[in-house]
Amino acid sequence: MENLYGSGAAGSVQLVLETARLKLRTYSKTDIAELVPLIGAREVAATTLRIPYPYSEKDAIEFIAASESDSERRLAIIQRTDGRLIGGVGLRLASQHQHAELGYWLGVPYWGKGYATEAAREMLRYGFEDLHLHRIFASHFNNNPASGRILKKLGMRYEGCQREQFRKWDQFLDSELYGMLRQEWDAAK
Repeated sequence: MENLYGSGAAGSVQLVLETARLKLRTYSKTDIAELVPLIGAREVAATTLRIPYPYSEKDAIEFIAASESDSERRLAIIQRTDGRLIGGVGLRLASQHQHAELGYWLGVPYWGKGYATEAAREMLRYGFEDLHLHRIFASHFNNNPASGRILKKLGMRYEGCQREQFRKWDQFLDSELYGMLRQEWDAAK
């Protein structure tokens, strides 16, 4: 897997990671036209904590701006074959604890094709090998078992259920928590 850095607009560093089928790269404002209809689908918002519905161009601008912070590594998931944006993956960093929360989303037409697993695996690699994190964790709503299957495929360990942890659309939802330590990543390689 490649890990490439280049300079982007206004001197910002652009992060690009590559897998067999995907390019994971820093978002840009040129992504907004593709981003809004994909991330804005009700089915996508229903499976995530931080994606609002309905989703507007203003939301996309704020999302892209937030992806450029020191505590976030949000990357667009791009198909290498056609350059199409299909989703996003990222890490929310807590550097003082040397850990990060893994998150991902895919546009509905790309569900069930292994893209989320492929992108998330590369983010785990990046987090452990490039950022030297000690722990990476992720959670999913209990009504989204497909996300739990992805986390299991990645080799993350189930750590428990946080009962009615989050409120989404006036409903309290359980959150299923998974985690991986660097030594577990190293042992699985």
